[in-house]
Amino acid sequence: MLNIKAPAKINLHLAVKGRRPDGFHDLESIFLALDWGDSLCFDCGGAEAQCAIQTTWDIPIDGAVIQPEENIVFKAVSLFRERSGFMQGLRIRLAKRIPLGAGLGGGSSDAAATLLALNRLSGAELPLAALRELAEDLGSDVPFFLSGGAAFVSGRGERIEPLVVPEGLSVVLVYPGFVSNTRLAFALLDADSHERRASWSREELIQALGGKPADWPYHNDFLPVFLAAGMEVYGDLLGELRRLGADFAALSGSGSTCFGIFSDERAASRAVETFRGCEGFIKTVVKPLTLGMGI
Repeated sequence: MLNIKAPAKINLHLAVKGRRPDGFHDLESIFLALDWGDSLCFDCGGAEAQCAIQTTWDIPIDGAVIQPEENIVFKAVSLFRERSGFMQGLRIRLAKRIPLGAGLGGGSSDAAATLLALNRLSGAELPLAALRELAEDLGSDVPFFLSGGAAFVSGRGERIEPLVVPEGLSVVLVYPGFVSNTRLAFALLDADSHERRASWSREELIQALGGKPADWPYHNDFLPVFLAAGMEVYGDLLGELRRLGADFAALSGSGSTCFGIFSDERAASRAVETFRGCEGFIKTVVKPLTLGMGI
C-alpha cells in the first residue's frame, strides 16, 4: 500500500501570450502549491493490467460523473504502463477535496501523484525527465506537480523554473460553487478585442515574489474578460477578500476559485468565518506547500 498527497495550486500571476500553432496557448505564470488537496492510496492486486478506481468526494459535485476511462488517473496509469511495462493489477482510492473546474489543478495534481506513485511501486525508477514527458502528454499543468513548491511556468506549461516559496503567508480559498469551463474561458479570451495588460518581465515577476504581497504586480488575464462578460461574482469576491484584510487577491487559473493572500493569519481565519455564511461556497485557509509531493 502506498499513500500520496495531491496538492492544489493557485496562480499568483497568469498572462496568456496567444495561441500557438499546436492549438495551445503560450503563457507566463507563477504557480504556488498548497498544503491542501486530494489524496490517493494505491494497492497492488487483482487481475493483471486491471485498474479499479474508487473515488470519494468531500465536495458537492452536482451530479457530475466521471467515467473510469475519462478519469485522468486512469489515463496516467495507462500511459505509465505503456512506458514502463508495469502490468500488475491496481486498486486506487482517490479522496477528492479539490472541486472540478475550479482553477486549482486538481486533476493535474492527481495525475502527477499517480505517475510518482507508480514509479515507486513498480520499481521502474524512471528518471524525472521521462516522467515529465508523460506528464506533458497528460496535460499542461501536470509537469509542475511532479515537484510542486513554487515555480515560474511558461510555454504551454512544460517550462518550469523552481522558485523560493514565500513564508509566513496564509491563503484563503473561495470556491463559488460553480465550474469554469477552461475551453470556453480561452475562447472568450481569444475573442476579446481589448488590449491586454502589459506583463512585467520574467526577472521582475520572479523578483517581486520575494517582496510584500501588497506590492505584487501580478494579474490574471482572464479576470477582465470575465467581468466584461457579466460575471460580477468575481469582482464581488475579490473585493470582499481585500476588505477582510487580504494583502493580495486574485482569480486562480481560468476560474472559478478566488483566493486571498494574508500576512495576518488571524485575519485569514476571520475571513473564512465570514464566507462560511454564504451558502454554496467552499472556503478554507491553507498554507503554501514548501516541499514536493508527499509519498
